[in-house]
Amino acid sequence: MAEQVQESWEASPEQIHYANILEKGMLIGLLILFLTFALYVFGIMKPYVPLDRLTQLWSMPVHDYLETARIQPGWAWLGMLGYGDFVNFIGIIILAGVTIVCYAAIVPALLRNNDKIYAVIAVLEVLVLVVAASGLVAGGH
Repeated sequence: MAEQVQESWEASPEQIHYANILEKGMLIGLLILFLTFALYVFGIMKPYVPLDRLTQLWSMPVHDYLETARIQPGWAWLGMLGYGDFVNFIGIIILAGVTIVCYAAIVPALLRNNDKIYAVIAVLEVLVLVVAASGLVAGGH
């Protein structure tokens, strides 16, 4: 007689842990996006690119825009967080990076459960995402 595999529709503890971190990270990132956008739109923080020049620069290709606005590509924006049009990158980075935190957080539980293959996949996922975000492979963002 063939052995029947019983399917479970319930999430595993690791999936729930991942989802909880993802939810909190998403809410924090979204809140920061709203707050930093308010700082920019209400003029509380001065923008790097003046609003009267913004529409003129929007129509340019990215390389020309960066050159004309004198913005360095890659991670140089970290030094520009004092400007209203760059401070909102903080929320974007949180939203983009929360997946890395989620994968890293489930690795110990996967190892405890002797799920070595899934643990290796999660570690590799973290490494791939970190290398991609670093800009080392493509030469920067």
